[in-house]
Amino acid sequence: MPNHEIYMRRCLELAELGQGSVSPNPIVGALVVHHDTIIGEGWHRKYGEAHAEPNAIADVFNRYPNAADLLRESTVYVTLEPCSHHGKTPPCADLLVKHQVKQVVVACNDPFEQVNGRGIAKLREAGIDVLEGVLEEEAKFVNRRFFTRVQHQRPYVILKWAETANGYFAPKGEKQQWITGSAAQVVNHRWRSEEDAVLVGANTALIDNPQLTVRHWFGRNPKRIVIDKELSLPPHLHLFDKEAETIVFNAKKTDWQDRLKLIALENFDWYLPQNILYQLHLMDVQSLVVEGGIKTLNLFIKAGLWDEARVFRGQAYWKDGLDAPRLQVIPQIKENIGNDSLTVYFNK
Repeated sequence: MPNHEIYMRRCLELAELGQGSVSPNPIVGALVVHHDTIIGEGWHRKYGEAHAEPNAIADVFNRYPNAADLLRESTVYVTLEPCSHHGKTPPCADLLVKHQVKQVVVACNDPFEQVNGRGIAKLREAGIDVLEGVLEEEAKFVNRRFFTRVQHQRPYVILKWAETANGYFAPKGEKQQWITGSAAQVVNHRWRSEEDAVLVGANTALIDNPQLTVRHWFGRNPKRIVIDKELSLPPHLHLFDKEAETIVFNAKKTDWQDRLKLIALENFDWYLPQNILYQLHLMDVQSLVVEGGIKTLNLFIKAGLWDEARVFRGQAYWKDGLDAPRLQVIPQIKENIGNDSLTVYFNK
C-alpha cells in the first residue's frame, strides 16, 4: 500500500515554493507517482501561468518517452482540489481526465465557489478513483491566506513587531532605536517578499521613514500601505519614492497617479481596520503584514482582525519606553533568529 502522507508532504513542500508569486491564487503542489516511484513534480509557479497539475504532468512528458502510458497507471497527488472552471488557465480536472490517470489523492477541497467539490465530482464522473482528506489540516494551514480571503472576504492579517527583553516597543518621543539584529532584518524582508502588502501608520512613516521593500532579500516588493488621515506626510519620505506601489488610506480624497494611490474612506474614524481590509479585498490583496506603530497594531488587535502575530524579542533592556502590545493567546512557535528570539501566535 502506498504511503499517501509521505507523498502529500512532498506536495506541501512544493506548494510553498510558490508563496509570494501566485496571489490571489492558492499555492498548490502536485506529484505524479507510478508504482511507488515519483515520476513528475510540479507547483503553481506564477499567477496567470500553469497550475501545479499541468506542471507535474509536463514534467513526466519531459522525462519519459512513454509518458502517456505511465500516466494511465499513475496516482496524482495534489494539495488542493483540481480546478473545474476556465480562468486564466484551462481546468486542471479536465487535464487529469484527458490523461486518464488511475487515481487522484487530494488534501482538501477548494472553497472557491466556482470549484468547491465540482473538480472532484468531474474526476469521479470520468471513472477516476479519488481519495480525499490526506493531510487536510496541514494543507489548509499552508493555504491559510487563500482560505481567509475566500471564506472571510478579507486579507490574511499578520502582525509583526519587535520588543526589548523587558517588553518595550519603541522609545518615548519622536526618535528611532533599533531593537533586533541583522538576521531578524533579513527574515523580515523575506516575509515581505511572501506577502501582498505591508502597512504602517503615519507616525511610523514619519519617524522611522521606512522603505518597506525587500532590499535585503530576493523577491518582489509588497504593496506599501500607510494610514494618513489628513494627508500630512511630506513627499520626500521613502514611501513615496515609486520603488513600489503605495496606497494611502485617508479622509480627504481619492486619486490614483502612477504608483501612488490615495483612497478616501468614508467615516474614517469608524471601523477603520474593517474598512481598510474590505478595500484591500476588493483589490485582490490576499495577505497583509501590519508592521506598526503601536497605535495601528492595537487598532487591529482590539478589532480582533488579525490571524497571526510574529514577535521578535531583542536582548536589550530599556529603562523606559512604549509598552509593546499584549496578546491574550498562547504562543505556538518559538525559535531563535540570530541573537534574537521569535515567537509566533495564531488567533484561532
